[in-house]
Amino acid sequence: MSKNVLFIMCDQLRWDYLSCTGHPHLHTPHIDALAKRGVLFDRAYVQSPICGPSRMSFYTGRYASSHGSTWNNIPLKVGEMTLGDHLRPLGVRTALCGKTHMTADVEGMRRLGLAPDSEIGILVSECGFEPYERDDGLHPDGPRYARNDAYDDHMKERGWPDDNPWQSVANSAEDDDGNILSGWFLDNADKPARAADEESETPYITGRAMDFIRDAGDKPWCLHLSYIKPHWPYIVPAPYHDMYGPETHLSPVRTAAEKADPHPVYGAFMEERVSRAFSDDTARTRVLTAYMGLIKQLDDQIGRLMAFVDEQGISDETMIVFTSDHGDYLGDHWMGEKELFHDASSRIPLIVVDPRPEADATRGQTSSALVEAIDVTPTILDFFGGAEVPHIIEGRSLRPLLHAEQSKVRDFAVSEYDYSMRDVRKRLGVEVKDAKLTMLFDGQWKYIFAEGFRPMLFDLKADPDELRDLGADPAHSGEVARLERLFFDWARRTSQRTTISDATIAARDPVLGEAKAGILIGYRNESELREVLDQAKETTRPPQKPL
Repeated sequence: MSKNVLFIMCDQLRWDYLSCTGHPHLHTPHIDALAKRGVLFDRAYVQSPICGPSRMSFYTGRYASSHGSTWNNIPLKVGEMTLGDHLRPLGVRTALCGKTHMTADVEGMRRLGLAPDSEIGILVSECGFEPYERDDGLHPDGPRYARNDAYDDHMKERGWPDDNPWQSVANSAEDDDGNILSGWFLDNADKPARAADEESETPYITGRAMDFIRDAGDKPWCLHLSYIKPHWPYIVPAPYHDMYGPETHLSPVRTAAEKADPHPVYGAFMEERVSRAFSDDTARTRVLTAYMGLIKQLDDQIGRLMAFVDEQGISDETMIVFTSDHGDYLGDHWMGEKELFHDASSRIPLIVVDPRPEADATRGQTSSALVEAIDVTPTILDFFGGAEVPHIIEGRSLRPLLHAEQSKVRDFAVSEYDYSMRDVRKRLGVEVKDAKLTMLFDGQWKYIFAEGFRPMLFDLKADPDELRDLGADPAHSGEVARLERLFFDWARRTSQRTTISDATIAARDPVLGEAKAGILIGYRNESELREVLDQAKETTRPPQKPL
């Protein structure tokens, strides 16, 4: 039987909004069932706390500063290898149902003569995935956003003649007088979407994933099922729209002291419109009602999908990866959206179900090992028997943790954020080149390097809610210095030499190689050259068998 991988990603799902990760009111039995079948990694971090660069790191297995797509709609440059590029030589069909947030390097493709509609051009444009159905979930009216014609046709078949049913049906409500109430406005978040449950985005893309699995046959495949939700617009169909009232909502994690004298960058983000909105309890309550309903709908669809996988008889040969591209502040720390490095934003749920018998010893366990989003691609490559390529992929396979061979794969996790595209940069008076933040977390201390500003520092052992920034405290200067050195060492890594491996370089004999090539630099005469060549013969001569 062939091996398969179902790589499931949710958009903007917080790590702690599942019952298996501790939410007391939001019950997610189907996702919990995955955790019971595999390993729940409860200290997993993204490489950038915003959609585009986070996903590019997932798909390449590389840090954002390595692949260069540091913010949404900054193209992933031609030549960056992705999951599909690593799997196709192994005979694995690598396809997409849903979102990637990929922006193609059109200029690079034009320079290299790659036609966008050619086989290679399509793969380069689609982040290495065969686009079985791409749906990024951003279809507002306007020229910037691509439309998903397949979803539009689906809605028209169900009797919706709207020109843009994604906007006016799936992500809008309707009042008693028939007026359309846009889901973009937070005041409408607690109202039911006009779409019925079965025709909304999450059930629709689940059905398309099932179509792919039916079509795939016996050839090994890796399907990236990438859900649009619970990302904004925050609106969900009945019956999910009113399942979770205020009595089920967790109180925001924030204190007045956080606003008293914040780090300048943090303070500027607290002043963003979305942060001010989520600091209002009325708006937050409406959004949480929808957000939790969207997650409940998602969990029901995971149950539907897993039942289908069982019916197809492929559960015992299919690895399942369940995760998110980043979190959502939801009013914690006086913030909305994501983008900074509190756990609400940068920490993600990660469940890996490895069907191999070697993983039986860890089933149902929760691992506290520090892991990163870039570990997903090498884990999948490892599952299919691919060779390690550490000069290209910076993540590390999680197989040793899944098979109980070791207890950790790294000493710290790193996440990066480029805020040059945000209004925050202008309000702070920061140049584009300096609008950089880097987080380093060693399991206790979370250090954030902010170019041009003092660092931020949180002790998650003493302060798990990250309410006290110790970066300016002289008593913690030694800890700051230690973490700064770790950051400096990490920043000096070799990450761009992707065309030749360290092992290949180490195996070369530069002296002999130059001599054999006739590059005779520094030799005084031919006898010196002959001596080098003779020594090489002695060291490479096979050992003689004893008589």
